[in-house]
Amino acid sequence: MSPRRTLVALAAVVVLGAAALGAAQTTIRIGEINSFSGIGAPFTGPYWNGVQLAIDEVNARGGVLGKKLDVLKRDDKGQPAEAVKHAQELVASEQVVLIAGTFLSNVGLAVSDWAKQNKTLFVAAEPLTEALTWSKGHDHVVRVRPNTYEQGRMLAEKAGKLKYTKWATIGPNYEYGKRAWETFRDRMKELKPDVQVVEERWPALGKIDAGIEVGAILAKNPEALYVSLFGSDWITFVREAKKRGLFDRMFVVGILLGEPEYIDPLGLEAPEGMLVTGYPWYDIAAPAHKDFVARFTKKYDKNPVLGSLVGYITYLSIVDAIRKAGSTETDKLVAAFRGLKVDTPIGPISYRASDGQSTMGAWVGTTKLDAKRGVGIVVNHEYVPGDNVLPSDDEVKKLRSGS
Repeated sequence: MSPRRTLVALAAVVVLGAAALGAAQTTIRIGEINSFSGIGAPFTGPYWNGVQLAIDEVNARGGVLGKKLDVLKRDDKGQPAEAVKHAQELVASEQVVLIAGTFLSNVGLAVSDWAKQNKTLFVAAEPLTEALTWSKGHDHVVRVRPNTYEQGRMLAEKAGKLKYTKWATIGPNYEYGKRAWETFRDRMKELKPDVQVVEERWPALGKIDAGIEVGAILAKNPEALYVSLFGSDWITFVREAKKRGLFDRMFVVGILLGEPEYIDPLGLEAPEGMLVTGYPWYDIAAPAHKDFVARFTKKYDKNPVLGSLVGYITYLSIVDAIRKAGSTETDKLVAAFRGLKVDTPIGPISYRASDGQSTMGAWVGTTKLDAKRGVGIVVNHEYVPGDNVLPSDDEVKKLRSGS
């Protein structure tokens, strides 16, 4: 490159850097990294709508600390390395005050490790592995959603009261799928010592051969099946399983499978009678939640799904932490999240000082077809607060120390 071109290139870098710094001084910039393409899209598209609703409402009220919020969005494409690359760029070049988001558990763990090494706050919205805030937890990560441990125990408490002892499982072959099963299995064995596991199936995420998987499960003739599949893998599995009568032959428990993201696309193909965690947005009576649904529907002309609620609560939490800290300095934000209380559309939640895990809960109920709406819904549901199924502070210390 000629000396003149070198000077021009350097000048461009300086100008871009100055522009980013100027924007950071007049707004509060947040870096949002998520799987906006691929298998995460059914969740992350509505999640982003929830984020925008929260940001628009906050900015309409004047922002926080006298500044408007500006969210810089990046797509990790479901790849840990891509997410880490974006985290580095957002902090170094865009002067964001923290990183939020992520969907897949392995991606969340990679960003969390980067945040730990670089002393940057990471507000994990969706990645569900319990390792994020426990065995691999640290001061610079907090998490919004109830994790695999919590949801697995919620389901086990219900399933443990039923007659089934001969179990199989199927889930994606990565961190989330394995963790989701282990917690459920271990709690079931505590509740029913005669529980047997006759088959475990671990197809690669996004690459399920449903014929092989359904056949292998049917061959072992379990009484009950625990499922942690989601997205297109779940839809493919359901269609093959229905052809071969799997749902008629065994009781099914599904983590996440009552969430509109994963039950609505099935329409009237949705299996009935499954025990699931989900989000019955259409049947939550709390006035604050009804108001949230009305505002969301007015803005987007569609109903919210769980991703919408999680996105909204994630950014309410960030705003409240900034307000409590009175600053966007990392150390002060980290301290502000310890014990932070947030009023949400589903009631107050808090972030535990011991591990940064929020006390947001989940709904547990049974699937049923709603012919009028043309989709499956969750009935006989119960909201289980996170506090009811989280380990004690002393137990968290042991998990973090590896003992």
